[in-house]
Amino acid sequence: MKLEYKYLVAIVSTFGLFMNLLDSTVVNVAIPTLATDFHASTTTIQWVITGYLLALAVVIPMAGWVGDRFGTKRSFMAALVVFTGFSLACGLAWNIESLIVFRILQGAGGGMLTPLGTTLLFRAFPPHERSRASALLTIPTTVAPASGPLLGGLLVEYVSWHWIFFVNVPIGIIGVFCTWRFLREQREEQPGRFDPAGFVLAAAGMGALLYGLSEAGVRGFEDVRVLGFLVSSVVILAVFTLVELRIPEPMLDLRLVRNRLFRACSVTQLLGMTGFAGSLFLLPVVLQSEQGLTPFQSGLATFPTAIGVTLFAQPTSRIYHYVGPRRLIVGGLLIAAVMTYWLALIDAGTSQWEIRIIMLLRGCGFGMILVSLQAATFATIRHEDTGRASSLFSAAQMVGQSLGVAVCATVLANRLAHHGGALGPQMPAPVRDAAFAAFHDAFLAAVAMTIVGIVVALLIRDKDAAPSMRPRGAVLAGDDDDFVEMPAIGH
Repeated sequence: MKLEYKYLVAIVSTFGLFMNLLDSTVVNVAIPTLATDFHASTTTIQWVITGYLLALAVVIPMAGWVGDRFGTKRSFMAALVVFTGFSLACGLAWNIESLIVFRILQGAGGGMLTPLGTTLLFRAFPPHERSRASALLTIPTTVAPASGPLLGGLLVEYVSWHWIFFVNVPIGIIGVFCTWRFLREQREEQPGRFDPAGFVLAAAGMGALLYGLSEAGVRGFEDVRVLGFLVSSVVILAVFTLVELRIPEPMLDLRLVRNRLFRACSVTQLLGMTGFAGSLFLLPVVLQSEQGLTPFQSGLATFPTAIGVTLFAQPTSRIYHYVGPRRLIVGGLLIAAVMTYWLALIDAGTSQWEIRIIMLLRGCGFGMILVSLQAATFATIRHEDTGRASSLFSAAQMVGQSLGVAVCATVLANRLAHHGGALGPQMPAPVRDAAFAAFHDAFLAAVAMTIVGIVVALLIRDKDAAPSMRPRGAVLAGDDDDFVEMPAIGH
């Protein structure tokens, strides 16, 4: 039986996305090892993750234009080549500075993969099948980040940290071949012009923001340098917004934010990912530095998130048509907030099984969130706007992850100094208790960001998402997933 083209697109695009997003967290469990090997501080070593995510956020806005201009298939292949090449370079890094530079360049390739893969997928599936496509997309977007710590822990403990990067090389080569062999080229007739001003302003604004946040953990928010970078970032990003709204062909089409449904879903995604990424950064550190777990044991504690997402992805895609996105997203965020608060209660006596249960339930919540968000977000976006809408949505996801890691790392560093704690399983009991108090505060920061996401999610209207939902009482013929497409609204 010949596989339909849309499912070929789903397999190939999720293949690339999985590799990219896996790399966003596979390094997490190696952070203590990298810090020891390279003699790096907490605020320096976090740039191995933050620099990668920052590169994703900066490059993602270009992806829509690049795909429309040069062809989505060709651009996707090029991104795979860049990502794979700099994965090899990361594994060969000789000091912390070279590793950070190679991670940033690796992220530049990875930043193209996410929006281009999403564009390929959503152009292959019609609007009324978007929830089915979203369930497929949920595999890389959540299972990959959740699986990263397990794979990373296995490689760090039993091979070496270099292999968390080398493992991408054969996978990347297979991905390039499959893209070349199976996918068709897609190109817009009028892609518009490249926006250099928008690119420079976005890079400068996000860079200043994340650097200011990272320095605040050590220097404090009252420090002149910290204030200078944070204020500069706000000014630069404000100028970026004005420029993008005024020029006829912006790099990041912020006019799409006028679409009520797209706006609410994108902001919810940004805020939801801050708490998700921030807590995923914190958990391996607290498990290894305070409970004395090995990298592999730490990965085992995190991996149940992937199981939870897998369990809830398909059921969510089915009930989505009847329940609508708002209830599912709000419910998922509530579960995530409660589970993250439970993580804040970790101490030296917390069992690994308790943590696994927390992460399993947390994964269930995120399965509900991401399937619903990915289905609803593009419900009222026109076909020709899909590429740029995907870039904007993906940028929100990566900005959220970057901010989540930066904020939680900053809070952790600040509260360690405040409580008089220090990282390390061999510390005296008072110092270790102070460190757990600092982690408690950092996890609460992740909870707070998730709660703000719940507030925004309440603005999502199921009526606006109607094109992505099965009409109630619809008469089906044949396959129970076939139904009449409803016209787009609210664009």
